[in-house]
Amino acid sequence: MKYLFRGLGFLLFAAVLSSCGGTETVNAPQATVIPEIPALIPLPAQVSWEDKAYVIPEQNTICYSGEGKEASQWLETLLQKAGLSVSTSASDNCGNWKIEQDSSLNSSLGEEGYQLMISEEGVLLKAASKAGLFYGIQTLRQMFPAEIESQSLEDQVVLRHTSIEDKPEFGWRGTMVDVARSFFDLDYLKRHVDRMALYKMNRLHLHLTDDQGWRIEIKGWPKLTEVGGNSSVRRGRSGFLTQEEYKELQDYALARNITIIPEIDMPGHIYAALLAYPELNCDEYSNLTPKRAIPPAIFEDYNVGWSKFCLENPEIYKFVADVVEEMAEITKGPWLHIGGDEIEDPRYKEFVVKADSIVQSFGKTTIGWEEVTKAEVSSNLISQRWHGKVESVVKDIKVIHSLCTQLYLDHANVTGQENTNNWCKKDGVSLEDTYSFIKDHENVIGVEAAVWSEFVLSDEMMDNRFWPRAIAAAEVGWTSGDKREYQEFTTRLGKHGDRLRALDINFHRTPGVNWGVEKAIPGVFSNIK
Repeated sequence: MKYLFRGLGFLLFAAVLSSCGGTETVNAPQATVIPEIPALIPLPAQVSWEDKAYVIPEQNTICYSGEGKEASQWLETLLQKAGLSVSTSASDNCGNWKIEQDSSLNSSLGEEGYQLMISEEGVLLKAASKAGLFYGIQTLRQMFPAEIESQSLEDQVVLRHTSIEDKPEFGWRGTMVDVARSFFDLDYLKRHVDRMALYKMNRLHLHLTDDQGWRIEIKGWPKLTEVGGNSSVRRGRSGFLTQEEYKELQDYALARNITIIPEIDMPGHIYAALLAYPELNCDEYSNLTPKRAIPPAIFEDYNVGWSKFCLENPEIYKFVADVVEEMAEITKGPWLHIGGDEIEDPRYKEFVVKADSIVQSFGKTTIGWEEVTKAEVSSNLISQRWHGKVESVVKDIKVIHSLCTQLYLDHANVTGQENTNNWCKKDGVSLEDTYSFIKDHENVIGVEAAVWSEFVLSDEMMDNRFWPRAIAAAEVGWTSGDKREYQEFTTRLGKHGDRLRALDINFHRTPGVNWGVEKAIPGVFSNIK
C-alpha cells in the first residue's frame, strides 16, 4: 500500500490454522500501525499524543454548531480529497467529526485559539470563533499525508490520538509582498494567501506603490495606473490590480482568516505618481534630488530616497485625500499603510501628521514605517519597525517587528546567493536569523516578513525568497519563545518538504535541513536562484 511504511496504512496478516479438515487460511483481526507524531508547524501551545490511532472510516458525518459552517466546509473538502464520503449536519451532537463554536472559550484561548481532540470516537474541534475553528482545520490538514495537497488519496488515513489546546503568541503574523517594483498578479497572490493560511499567518501587507510602479486602480486619478501601471524595475513585470481584483483578493484572503493591508507609500518613493501627474512636482522638479528621472521618463533603477511630493504645495493633500478615500472605501480591513520611510524634508513631520489625520477621517487606522513616529502622530497609529533606529516621540505606540536583520527576506537565504539584497546584512538573512526573533519591546504586536522585489522578478524567485523562512516567521509569531528551539524546529520543518513540493512551491532547500527525497514538479524550475 502507498503509505504502509510511513505509518498511514494497515498491517494485514494471515494466520495458518490446523483443523481436522486440514489447513485453512483465515484473516485475523487487523492491527493498526500508529502514525508517527505529526510535524506540526507552528508548534502548538499545549499538545499530548497517545500511542493509539483513529482510523478514518469510509463514511463520515460532520456536525457543527454556532458559526461552525465554514469550518465544516473546509473539513469536508479535506475529507473528500482523501477519497472519503462526507455528510454535514447543523447539529450539536452527531457524527464522528464535531465542530463546536463556543464563545466562552474566548477568555482562555482568545479569538484565534482552538481545542482539538482525536480519540476512538472521532474528532472534536472547539473554538470561540470562526478563526479558531479555521486554524484547527489547518492543524488537522498537516496530519494528513502531504500528497493530499496536490492529489486525491486512495488509501485509508490514520490519525494519532491527541489532545491539543492552542493559541497564538501574537495577533499579527504577516508577510509583505512588494508588487510595486515588479508586479505579482492576482493568481500568484492567491497562491501566496493559501500558503500563509496553512501556517496560520493572518496579515498580508501589499506594497502597492513606489518609484517604479503604481499597482492599484484609483478611479479619480486614472493616469496612476494608465501610466504608472506600465512601468517596473529593470527586467521586472508591469501591471496593476483593478479595484474588482483587489476586492476579490480580499474576499479570498478573509475566507482564510487573512486581512489585506494596502500601502500607498508617501511622501517619498512616489515617482510613479509624479510621472502620471507632473503637477504634483515643484517648479523645475526641485523635489527630485538628484534627478534620476523626470517626466515623461520612467524610472526602472533601484535607488531610493530621491523622489518626494512638492510638500510646500497644498494641492498634494487633495491627491492624498482622494487616494486614501478610495482605498478606504474598497479596503475591508481596518488598516491603511502610508509608508513614510527614507525621506528628509523640513515639512516631513507636518505631512505625516496630516496624512495620519486623513486616514483616520475615513475610518481607518494608520500604519507607517518607523520614521513616522518622529512626528506627533496619533497614539493609535502602528509603527512598523524595520531598522530600529528611530526614537519615537509618541509613547506607548504599537509596533510591528520587521527588523531587516531577521525579516527582510529579499536578502540572501545563504551568503552569496544571486539576485538578492545585502545592504542590511552582508551575509544574508538565514533561516536561523528569522527564527531567532525575541520580543524586545512590550508594545510589539507581532511580526511581518517582507520581500522587496528589486531583484525578485518571477513567481519562482518570490517563492524562493519567502519559503521556508516565512514558515519560521509563522512559528515565531504563533509559538511562545520558551517553547521554541531551532534544531527541533528544523527537524519538523524538513518533514514539510514533501508538502511544499506537493504545493508546487519553489522553496529554498536550506542547508542542514533534511528535506526528504526530491521529486520533479511540472512547471517549477528548482535551479532558479
